Amino acid sequence: MTVQTRSWSFALGDWPLNSGQVLRNATLTGLITGQLNKAADNLVVIPCYYGGTAQGSVPLLGAAGGVDSLLGSGDYCVVLFDLFGNGQATSPSNAHPDQRGDHFPLVTIADNVAAQQQVIRHWYGEPTVALATGWSMGGMQSCQWAVSAGDQVKRLLPVCGTYRCWPHNEVFLQGLRYALRADPLLYDSQAEAVPVEGLKAFARVYAGWAYSQAFYRKALYRELGFADRAALLDYWERDHLAQHAHDLLAMLATWEAAAGHDPGSLIQVSAETVVMPSRTDLYFTVDDACLEARHMPRAQIRVLESEYGHAAGAPGRESASTAHWLTAMNRLLKSGD
Repeated sequence: MTVQTRSWSFALGDWPLNSGQVLRNATLTGLITGQLNKAADNLVVIPCYYGGTAQGSVPLLGAAGGVDSLLGSGDYCVVLFDLFGNGQATSPSNAHPDQRGDHFPLVTIADNVAAQQQVIRHWYGEPTVALATGWSMGGMQSCQWAVSAGDQVKRLLPVCGTYRCWPHNEVFLQGLRYALRADPLLYDSQAEAVPVEGLKAFARVYAGWAYSQAFYRKALYRELGFADRAALLDYWERDHLAQHAHDLLAMLATWEAAAGHDPGSLIQVSAETVVMPSRTDLYFTVDDACLEARHMPRAQIRVLESEYGHAAGAPGRESASTAHWLTAMNRLLKSGD
């Protein structure tokens, strides 16, 4: 199934942030497919994950493991969002000159979602969100949608992501930050300076957390097309060398700021909810996801039984896990029909 998407860019102007600062000349970007129906109740929102772009969630519009996505049927208006800091939307690498590099302000999960909601209001008014879903930081943002938009969001499906950045998750992020900040080139005022060793260290640390112990023990990276572990780690290094160091740090700060989220806020979530953690996720754990689900009046836990760790939920990364996500999504969208 091939689904056509259209790119979009929305100028927000000087966007006020929860910190009291302003993101200057802010622009949010993303992709869209389908049309809002006359009842304005077929909208699906998919926020972006860490280090990715809206394009990275496009596999959710197609098929995986023999499961066709209802999102590709043409019955839904699907808006995929980029994330402030990801190099597409306003980020340290492309911001107003006064806010580039380490001058970029803290942009929280709530700031991102508020901007997404502003785009939707401008285009459509106050439509019903049939589903908010996303992986990792995308899942965190989808939870924020359900908290801040209340009964406007009818269904919620966070995958390998929690509303709060829980303590162990926060320590993991600090390890990534310190690895990158150990490279003195990060602080070089020359625009062309690239902290190569810091980015490589960042990638190597991240690769150890992204997959499970069983993934490495059983050499499951071969199923992803890598001949050996060295090839996988080389890919991680090359992928991160292609990203802007301060963009990575800005998104990291957004993620980490969710440590201040109160799980009690989830009592406000009226959406029919499926929380989908991975059994072997090392930082968005099943236990943390279950703690949050207890606060949601209409939530159920559906665990991804996978040895791919956190990467189990990545859209299109491993077809079996994506198929489980599509199945859960399809069942949710059909509920109440």
